[in-house]
Amino acid sequence: MFVRDRQPFVVNASAYMPPGPRGYSYELLKVGEITPPSDVAAAFTVSGDDLVVMRHRLLLHDGAPVELSWSYYPASIAAGSPLAARRRIRGGAPQALADLGFPQRHFIDRISVRQRTETEVQGLDLPPDVPVFRQFRVAYSDSARPVEVSVLIKGGHLYELSYHQPAD
Repeated sequence: MFVRDRQPFVVNASAYMPPGPRGYSYELLKVGEITPPSDVAAAFTVSGDDLVVMRHRLLLHDGAPVELSWSYYPASIAAGSPLAARRRIRGGAPQALADLGFPQRHFIDRISVRQRTETEVQGLDLPPDVPVFRQFRVAYSDSARPVEVSVLIKGGHLYELSYHQPAD
């Protein structure tokens, strides 16, 4: 029998969560132009030679690590913009994309649960034998153009995902 010392965070998976007074903060780990991983390239429908801007972050709650994230943007959109700068973005990436003329209209998530990697164990300070959620999100702008791909890794012991889709 295992007893948790707290209830899991219930995350509205459809909402952008800005840093705020409820104990959440972000640490920007890396920003740069890279060749995208194959699943990201496929989501953007670009060749493996095309570059993307990557933003790698760590989400903290009350100072404890709770999520690792990698967000990717086509370099043709993001190069030279706030998305490519090594600093926080006022209003977050959705605002930066909207300012560039690419408002986010909808997204598609793929959620999986798997065993964690050693990098994730260290980055998230995971207890033994805890799997992780892997959230693979593709955000689309007008004309169904993919403008952001995010990979979010969350400790399985900390989260419960919640989705809400209004009826058409």
